[in-house]
Amino acid sequence: MSKRVFVTGMGIISALGNGVLENRNQLEAGATGIKKATILKTRYTDIFPFGEVPLTTDQLLEMGEVIGEKGISRTEALAMVAIRQALKDAGLKQEQVEDYSMSLLSASTVGGMSRTDQLHKDANKLEPASEYLASYNVGEHTSGIAKRLNVKGASTTFNTACSSSANAIMYGAKLIKSGRATRAIAGGTDALAKYTVNGFNSLQILAEELCKPFDKNRVGLNLGEGAAYLILESEDVVGDKKIYGEVSGYGNANDAFHPSSISDEAFGVIAAIEGALETAQIPPEHIDYINTHGTGTPNNDITEQTGMHKVFKGQIPPFQSTKTYTGHTLGAAGAIEAVFSLLALNHNELYTSLNCADPIDDYGVVPINKYQDNYEINHVLSSSFGFGGNCSSLVFSKV
Repeated sequence: MSKRVFVTGMGIISALGNGVLENRNQLEAGATGIKKATILKTRYTDIFPFGEVPLTTDQLLEMGEVIGEKGISRTEALAMVAIRQALKDAGLKQEQVEDYSMSLLSASTVGGMSRTDQLHKDANKLEPASEYLASYNVGEHTSGIAKRLNVKGASTTFNTACSSSANAIMYGAKLIKSGRATRAIAGGTDALAKYTVNGFNSLQILAEELCKPFDKNRVGLNLGEGAAYLILESEDVVGDKKIYGEVSGYGNANDAFHPSSISDEAFGVIAAIEGALETAQIPPEHIDYINTHGTGTPNNDITEQTGMHKVFKGQIPPFQSTKTYTGHTLGAAGAIEAVFSLLALNHNELYTSLNCADPIDDYGVVPINKYQDNYEINHVLSSSFGFGGNCSSLVFSKV
């Protein structure tokens, strides 16, 4: 019999703040964390705004209780901060973390390549191999976390571009539902890096202004950094602890349309959303709020609206993009937005869309334009669409 999967703990660090409370306060206030970067060193900090976590890597390592270890990347440091928060929030004991039924599922796109200058030196043998050599492997951060926490159960890393951590959460739910795990730490992490800044700049999709998803005059995205992790537990072991919601549905599809765009017909978007609804066993009209992928790029936003229009038959629920608060955090985006979706679900609130002055009018809908509380929410859809057309959607439901 398939097990129900509940979220019992959350941890997050983003440009909005450190911890769930700081992030929620900023969402309620409609205050963005995107501004000029001060820690990231690149020629582009005077051109593009970023969703930077305003803490040094050394500060993050201290907060994540990573003591006396060498070669730890900013990506891994961010992850440790969020994971320790999530474990504490869920009230898990060390013996439960070490149990073979606990899985660790982490996602990232940049990994240790956040140290781009050092990567260049190591790759070109410009100096003796540095302590960061092993960290460039995207899965190294997961291995480091597993060793540090003494996780003995199944452990893996997801790198499916912007849908990475949504897929980590999906996989964690599948492991628990199938009885292959009882608990899972699932989420993702990514740090700002020259590597990704230069890459996205070469695609000409970085905005020199604050991003404005679903606006007619949108010109591109703002990159961000951060980490978020959920503690997933089987209904068999939850007991009477606090439950943020149920991972009731999930869907993944790949339209294989283009290396960096999704198909204009929204094939992958539609398949992912419909798959999530089918798994959750609810009709489209039961979705009360959508946390969209909403990057602010010309291709994504109209395609995402096209997909939602088709799935919801012209009756699209309230929707918006929280990337206007954090920037696009790449591999961490799905998990960060899962936390935001669960906050909306728990507090019956809708967060305003920022910077959308002239909404796309192709389908006669506009994103949420002001903060609302006392708005009854029972089911939330959160979508993340990655390069290569890897599209994923999650449904979180009240218990």
